[in-house]
Formats: sequence, structure tokens, C-alpha cells
Amino acid sequence: MKALAKERIIDWKKRLEQGLLRKSVLELTGDVTPDLKALQKADVLITTPEKWDGISRNWQHRSYVSAVALVVIDEIHLLGQERGPVIEVIISRMRYISEQTGNNVRFVGLSTALANAKDVADWMGIHKLGLYNFKPSVRPVPIKVFFEGFSEKHYCPRMATMNRPAYKAIMTHSRNNPVLIFVSSRRQTRLTALDLIAMCAADQQEHAVDRRGFSGGVVEFRKPFLHMDPEEIAQISEFIKDENLRHTIQFGVGMHHAGLTESDRKIVEELFVKKKIQVLVTTSTLAWGVNFPARLVIVKGTEFYDAKLKRYVDFPLTDLL
Repeated sequence: MKALAKERIIDWKKRLEQGLLRKSVLELTGDVTPDLKALQKADVLITTPEKWDGISRNWQHRSYVSAVALVVIDEIHLLGQERGPVIEVIISRMRYISEQTGNNVRFVGLSTALANAKDVADWMGIHKLGLYNFKPSVRPVPIKVFFEGFSEKHYCPRMATMNRPAYKAIMTHSRNNPVLIFVSSRRQTRLTALDLIAMCAADQQEHAVDRRGFSGGVVEFRKPFLHMDPEEIAQISEFIKDENLRHTIQFGVGMHHAGLTESDRKIVEELFVKKKIQVLVTTSTLAWGVNFPARLVIVKGTEFYDAKLKRYVDFPLTDLL
């Protein structure tokens, strides 16, 4: 959510502050809490559910809370997950504030794939005319879905067996176009990235042997996933702090997870958006609301390790969708 808020801040500042509207946009998260004067002057506040829940509890003494006239909730389908109760409390409290102050508050809920859109709209008090449900057939870009099953019982070996099919899928469906690979842990981002690089090298070695008819000599290793000059990526890698990322990015394979520093994540994001690296292996932190170009999206596995339950559990359906 914090990563999503950062992206919205950058995007909306360009659109609202620098455009014709001249509306001031302010970030209000656990990392950034502006002073009272700035909050009162702001036209748009971008915040996380948890932060707004804490702020709005004492709304009687915070005039900028009771002055809110529009509440836009992105990713409203998160109602069915852990932070669902927080979103419910926010909507209920804002309704109560509206009744107490007499100021009308408009609610807008934005969602990706949602099975019970009408039920959510009814709960939010949105009438039929205010519900817009877009079917998959109106997508601007057609989407094809492929499933491949793996019988390996244990998690880590199963993840390893998925790497070869993932590499083949890249070569088949997106040989020269951006690829996003979602994995469930930071460790898997590293293992998957290194395996892809190794398979790429082995593939080139095999083709070279087939062409020459013998295995002697030196094979020049090309980097098909890297779409920039080696000198340029060498200069960029000097600014990368994570040792594993510094290595994989030389081959056009990036990694993205919460354990990276913000500067490392920004470098990887910029290189992928500009299509200078072709493959990005990432955890689900990138899945919510981040707009990256990808011809192929690979979801490696449908479960993750839940530290609270101390076992592997299935991803929520909304995450996969």
C-alpha cells in the first residue's frame, strides 16, 4: 500500500498540481505526516487505510477530516482480506461524520476483478446507476491464460521445477517483449533470476555445439534479456546496493521485493518501464496498482508461507486475478 501511495503521489502531482486544476496533493502515510497547516491547505490527501483510520478517530478535533467531501478507495476488493475491517471502519466512520456535520460525502470504490460487485455497491450505499461493472470482453488488450500443473509435493523443489517451463514460456510467448514473473518470497526472486540466467547460458551453449558439431572452443555468451549497451548497465550497476541484483541486472533480469532499498527499486522499475531489461522477477508487493508494461505475466505457484500460521497457504483469489 505504501508503494502504491508513492506511485499515486508522483502521478497525481503531475496531473493535478502542474496541470490546469492547480490542486495541491499531499501524502499522509506512516512514513510522511505533514504539519497541520499543510493538511488544512491541501486539496487532495493520498493516504493508507491504516493511517486514515488512526487520524479519523479523533475527527472532532481535526477540521480537515470533517471537511472531506470525496473518499476514493482504490483496491476496494481488499475488503475480503486482512485489511478489510479497516476499510469497513473507514467507510462507516466517514458516513457517521457526514451525518453529524451535515456535509455530504461521496464514496468512489475502485476494484479489479470482483465476483460480488453488486453486494459491495449495496453495502457502500451506491445505487444501480452508480455501479459500473466492466466485463473482460471490453479489455483494451485481449488476454490469454495458460495453466500448467506440477506434482512435486514440497514447496522449494516445486518452485525449482517451474523454472524450466517459465524459461520456455518466455522463449515461446515473449522472446523480445517485457516479462513479469511473480514469486512468493524474496529468496525465490534470487533463485528464479539466477536459474533463468543459467538456462539462457546453457541454451546458447547447446545451440553452439549443434552448429559446430563438437563441444570444444569458447562460446560467446549473449545477453538476450538485456536491451542496452554493456557500458551503460555497468555504470548503472555501480549505484545498486544489493549484490544479487547488481549481478542479475547485468543479464537483463531484474528483481523487485520489499527487502531492496528504495533507490534500488527505483532503478529496477525505471529500467523495466523503459524496456532496457526484459525480465522482472518480483514478489506480490508489485501486484497492487503498479502499471508496468508486460507482454507475458508468469505466476510461479499459487501459495505462500504464512508466518502467523507457520505453514504454506493459498493466495487469495483476488491476488491471483
